[in-house]
Parts: sequence; C-alpha cells; structure tokens
Amino acid sequence: MAESLAIHGGPKVKTTPFGTGKRFGEEELKELREALEQDTLFYHYGEKVKGFLKKFNEMYGVRYSVAASSGTAAIHVALGAAGVTAGDEVITSPITDQGTVIGILYQNAIPVFADVLPDTYNLDPASIEARITKRTKAIVAVHLAGNPCDMDAIMAIARKHRLKVIEDCAQSYMSVYKGRLVGTIGDYGCFSTNDFKHISTGDGGMVTVNSGDEQDYAIVHAFADKNYERFDTKVSRDIHHLAPNYRMTELQGAVGIAQLDKLAWICDTRKAYGAMLTEGLAGTPGIVPPAVTEDSESTYWFYLFRLDTNLLNATVDAFVAALNAEGIPCIRGYIPQPVYLQPMFQKKEAYPGTNYPFSLSDVSYERGICPNAEAVLQTSVRMGISEFYTPDDIRDMATAIRKVAAFFRKAEES
Repeated sequence: MAESLAIHGGPKVKTTPFGTGKRFGEEELKELREALEQDTLFYHYGEKVKGFLKKFNEMYGVRYSVAASSGTAAIHVALGAAGVTAGDEVITSPITDQGTVIGILYQNAIPVFADVLPDTYNLDPASIEARITKRTKAIVAVHLAGNPCDMDAIMAIARKHRLKVIEDCAQSYMSVYKGRLVGTIGDYGCFSTNDFKHISTGDGGMVTVNSGDEQDYAIVHAFADKNYERFDTKVSRDIHHLAPNYRMTELQGAVGIAQLDKLAWICDTRKAYGAMLTEGLAGTPGIVPPAVTEDSESTYWFYLFRLDTNLLNATVDAFVAALNAEGIPCIRGYIPQPVYLQPMFQKKEAYPGTNYPFSLSDVSYERGICPNAEAVLQTSVRMGISEFYTPDDIRDMATAIRKVAAFFRKAEES
C-alpha cells in the first residue's frame, strides 16, 4: 500500500530546511568601492563595465560583447543590430518570458510563435520552418531553463532562408550544446543579470557579437547607446536611425566582475543537481523528466518535469498541492499559458488604441497553434534548483516526487 501523503495527515518527506547561502559578499563590496572611487559611474569613462565584458569575453571565447541595462534590452539591441524593422516577422518560442518579445514589438516587428518539442520544451525546428514567410527576418531561440535548443537544425534553417539567429540565454549561462557554449552559436547571444538569474547585478544584460566583425560590434554597441558611437576618446552623435538608451552602469559592471568569478561553480553545481534529480526520477511511472539535447549540458535555472496523467489518478494541481505538502515548493508550469494567449496578442494591441504593428501581417494567435507548448504548460511542474542546496535536498525532492506519484498511481490501480 502506498505511503500516506502529508496532505492527508501522513509524515512529510522534507523535514529539514533547504540549504541556503549568500550571493554577495566582500568581493562585490571591493569592486563597488573601486567603482565609486573612480568618481564616475558612466560606462564610457569608467573601467568596471569594460572589465566585466573583458572577463565575460574570455570565459565565452568571443572577441566582442556589449553591455545592456537588462536581458530584455539585450534582446532588443540584438534585434536592432540585426536590422529587424517595421513589418518584419521574428519567430520565437511561446514558452518564454515577456522579455523575449518586447524588443520584437519595439522594432514594430511581429512575433511569430513556433511550437516546441514535448520533451526539451525548446523550439521544434520543423515548426520553425513551417512558420517562415517572405516577411521572416530572424529567429530568437530560447534556451529554456538552461537547456540548449537544437542549434544545428536551427542554424541550418537560418542559413537556408538567410535569417539572423539570436540566442536568448537569459536562463542558460554556461550551458553546452555539442561542445559549444550557448550564446556563441547564433549571430548574437543575449544574457541577463537580473536578480533571478544564475548571476545577478540587480539588473543588466550582455550581447555577444559572434561574427567577430568590428563593424558588427560597432552597430551593436551604438544601438545600446542611442546610436551614439563612443569609442576611445571619440564620440559621434551623427544619428541616422532611432535607437534606445540601454547603458549598463559602473555599479552593475562592478558587481558583475565579482559574480563572474562564481559562475563556474554555480553552473557546475546546478548541472550536477539537475542530472541527479533526473536520475532519481528515472523509471517512475507518471513522471517525465526533462530531456536534454544529445551531447549537451543544461545548467538548470529551474527544473520542469511533466506528468503523464494517463498513469496518475490526479490532476496536475492536486499533484502540486501534495508535493508542496511534502515540503517541496513547486508550482504548475513555467508560465500560466503560452505567450500568444495573453490579452495583448489576442487583441493585437501592443500600444493602446492601435493594432500596429500587427496590422502589417496576417499572423494569428488562436488557441491550438502550438499544441505541444499548450500541453507542456498544462502538464508540467516547476521546482527551483539552487547552488546552495545540498545533495540531501535533491534526494528529498526526488523521494517526495516518487512518493506522490506512487500514491496516485496506487490509487488508480486499487
């Protein structure tokens, strides 16, 4: 007989606190003090943003990157540098944060949502190709929760149709796709340093310029700074096109320098814990752990697994409630519904009182256009993973999931 669940009065699996730790310390304070002692917090005159990017470039093996004020800003910068403009279509994932689509709409382009694969939750290359029209200009590939997309297939499609590829790496620091760091494969890689990512500067972001071309770098650099060209002592304000102000401050750069020193440990720990959890769930009836692209490594910004409700006599919400009662915090899905089901897309009203830029395209956003994405969000459970957890915490998480699954499976068979 299955063990009684905590939600029914049985003993909890998790009876000890999860491991915790401090993200910031003396290393960040030292860098911040040095930033303040410069007597400037402007990136062009100070040394901290420059030092942060230099260290990041060395870690990622890229020649150029540009700092931005957020991950959302980084994606917008990449889109602008890629030449995305009014009426263009940009294909991306329906399972993502709003930050992925904001820059598309700011460029008066139209987001087009391709479906995802049911096991990795990342873009399905076949669905991408099916969405391509004469208006398509770029693909924004989201490496969800640190899990790499199938970049070989995506890059092949992009080359075939002469499209730009922008990697959304906000959740995927140090994730590896077939021996290459994600963010170095497409034309541009976009990263976030907001407070809910692997490393934090409060807010911030970076764009890698993977062509290694100096002119490409100059375009990206200028687009993040009102299309001003600030190189060495020369500043050009000869403005030909509109661009936003997405500058990173010296304070963010200073914290970033210290945070990068911790990045390898953070990501290695999360890789190990995610793999450990998947191993602990292997073979559990009704539980479908996330698949990782072959020959690749995920850094697990969070852990999202699916329920096979055909094998469980419980709804996803009931399973989540039972798991929380066992002392394992979790929620249903990553976002409540695919991005295209938000009111903004349903009404095609990005700006109040107008249907522009949606009116430039015949793209539609009805329910059912991405059936896999809708199914993933309806059947998945999200749990946090932290580098401060202990191996015992991960074992407790796996034990609790197996316990809840066994209870509902047994209840079905009895």
